[in-house]
Amino acid sequence: MENTLDRFLRYVSIHTESQSGKEQIPSTPGQFVLANMLVEELRAMGLDASVNENCYVYATLPGNCPDAPVIGFISHLDTSPAISGKDVKPRLVDYQGGDIELGNGYTLKRETNPELDKYIGKTLIVTDGSTLLGSDDKSGIAEIMTMVQYYTEHPEEKHGTVKIAFTPDEEIGKIPTLFDVPGFGAQFAYTVDGADLGKLSYQNFNSATAHIDITGVSIHPGRAKGKMISAALVAVELQNMLPPAETPAHTAGYEGFYHLNEMRGNVEAAHMEYRITDFDSAKFQQKMDRMEAVCSYLNGKYGAGTVKLEMKQTARNMEEMILPHFHLVENAMQAMRNVGVTPEIFPIRGGTDGTRLSFMGLPCPNICTGSHNCHGRFEYVPVFALGAISNILIELVHIYADAKI
Repeated sequence: MENTLDRFLRYVSIHTESQSGKEQIPSTPGQFVLANMLVEELRAMGLDASVNENCYVYATLPGNCPDAPVIGFISHLDTSPAISGKDVKPRLVDYQGGDIELGNGYTLKRETNPELDKYIGKTLIVTDGSTLLGSDDKSGIAEIMTMVQYYTEHPEEKHGTVKIAFTPDEEIGKIPTLFDVPGFGAQFAYTVDGADLGKLSYQNFNSATAHIDITGVSIHPGRAKGKMISAALVAVELQNMLPPAETPAHTAGYEGFYHLNEMRGNVEAAHMEYRITDFDSAKFQQKMDRMEAVCSYLNGKYGAGTVKLEMKQTARNMEEMILPHFHLVENAMQAMRNVGVTPEIFPIRGGTDGTRLSFMGLPCPNICTGSHNCHGRFEYVPVFALGAISNILIELVHIYADAKI
């Protein structure tokens, strides 16, 4: 049986970085390369597997417990475009404490990564400093594939039917509306995506995007008194009317934020883009109401039409869809305990495919992959975590073989 580490090292060699601004799905051809490889591997293990025209991989592991619920496991094919995922050169480090020299002038510092102390005496997979590692989400893929292989090599083990899916373009926010929930055929599923060992998530941000266009009045600055309206300065004024401590850099846990993602402009015109989030629905609505009130105030001050706001909710907290099926959380926690891992409920300060899938009729919390520092050159993953999470998935299938839902 191939171990999870070897699978992971093979998968990260494939360039699957997604690309924003592309209409087609997948946004990059490398995702098909990995998808086709996975289909071949799944078929070699005896599964019915396929990839469709939009790079969604689907596969079925037949069960031997016909009364067991059908559960699914999902990871995504792409890596973040935040930093290059091409020519990844992973390296194994026998960590004995202190800083880790990655290469190319970069150092993974213990001072800013104190959690490294947990891994003294363990083997870590790191980058060479020139790319990200791709553990988000190729760790998840490798862990799922190892679980599948275990059951194909141990057909005597009790297990229900298990559905597998790998999706494209998760990192660029392509909501998986093309995911075939009825065709997938699972009653429940888990995404296996991000976070260090033991983390389990069933809550995520309510989220909205706000696009703001500001129209100014340009005139010669020497004759501007009482006439000029600088769109750039109105943009600054708008930002200063929002709570200064409610930004990503000042919040954690269940605290929401206003994230000024983009700002550009001059005297005549300015543009701002915000992401507005909160776990609590009432507080989330208050944040959106505040943004509308600020824009309305500025229109009253500088003239109607000066500030144009377009705001759209993009995600809802999947907690409301998981709570009626809380066995998903309880069984995942039990699976972790059964293999010696302490579970920790961890709110998702972002999104996963499971967020949208939960509202498409497939309740779908998230299980960790063992990753740290995703989306950057300081990304790393402990080798033992890869194997531990594969064992968690194996144990979770065991639990559902006897589950009465």
